[in-house]
Amino acid sequence: MPRFDGSQEYLYWVGCSGALVERNVPVTRAVARLLAEAGVSFGCLGEAESCSGDPARRLGNEYLAQMQIQATIETLKGSGVRKVVTNCPHCFNTFRNEYPGFGGEFEVYHHTELLADLVTAGKLRPKAGLGQKVTYHDSCYLGRHNGEYAAPRRIIAALPNVDFVEMPRSGRTSFCCGAGGGHMFVDETQGQRINQARAEEAQATGAAVVATNCPFCVQMFEDGLAAVEPDEARRARPLDLAELLELTVIEKPSSR
Repeated sequence: MPRFDGSQEYLYWVGCSGALVERNVPVTRAVARLLAEAGVSFGCLGEAESCSGDPARRLGNEYLAQMQIQATIETLKGSGVRKVVTNCPHCFNTFRNEYPGFGGEFEVYHHTELLADLVTAGKLRPKAGLGQKVTYHDSCYLGRHNGEYAAPRRIIAALPNVDFVEMPRSGRTSFCCGAGGGHMFVDETQGQRINQARAEEAQATGAAVVATNCPFCVQMFEDGLAAVEPDEARRARPLDLAELLELTVIEKPSSR
């Protein structure tokens, strides 16, 4: 992946999960390969990238969150960043809605928004048919918090030979995967686990793939689907939309 040097149009913010969680590294790779395929000018910060501050803020450690936010703003401004694209809706929400309060004014995109525009513009051409039934989970921080429901569905609509089915709770009435509000990092001790409740809804659609747009959602569905459907052959597979798009656009997708 190219290093951002101030001359590129976009900074690709990889995020903690996209860099450090083994399951989500293929999502990072898929986004980078698709951007390169489309001829987008982008780069990443590499080791200079830290945390956006979202997890600390959601869990109530405001002091740590503000330290991380201010440090990241200094890094972005010092690197000449103008536009940011991220594959994590949590980072996207923090950059877009919370950084301006600390003097961090950037043009921020979620990867589904940019990828959908590239497909519409003909710079990414889905060609390989998937031949699968797909359902889609609206992540909280892209959907309810930022009102973006159309871009992910534009991507799905462009995928050849896909049978798309919505879950009963979708769009503005979608249901959390269980990771929001810091619950990615804490254990639930009462009642049914939220990720299992949502996984049951996804599994009940009969879809082979649960598409989403968030690394936290992918991880929560990995665990939840395994819990509600022990038979791996019948179990739906969670995939980020970038991974699905990569499968149809690039002849030999990255290994996962």
